[in-house]
Amino acid sequence: MGATLIVIAGDFVLKSAVDKGHALHSPSVFLGCVLYAASAAGWFLALRHVSLAQTGVASALFTLMALVTMGVVLFGEKLALREVFGIAMAVGSMLLMARVA
Repeated sequence: MGATLIVIAGDFVLKSAVDKGHALHSPSVFLGCVLYAASAAGWFLALRHVSLAQTGVASALFTLMALVTMGVVLFGEKLALREVFGIAMAVGSMLLMARVA
């Protein structure tokens, strides 16, 4: 879960950098990349204790919900009805996959 939180933090930093018009070589973009690299170390540690399927399902569902919430609440992004249905279907598919994993 920690690695997923670090990825989400990296996504937030990168989205903020894009919205502010920062260049690819800016400190904000560098920080986002560092956070992604740190999450790789977290994934390595997590995968030593749980299966890839369990980790993937939990991470995908948590990341989806966190990024959608962040986009709507912090960045003022709007969700169309089609996207809401897509999110519901993604959550449903993750729940089905979790039963198998």
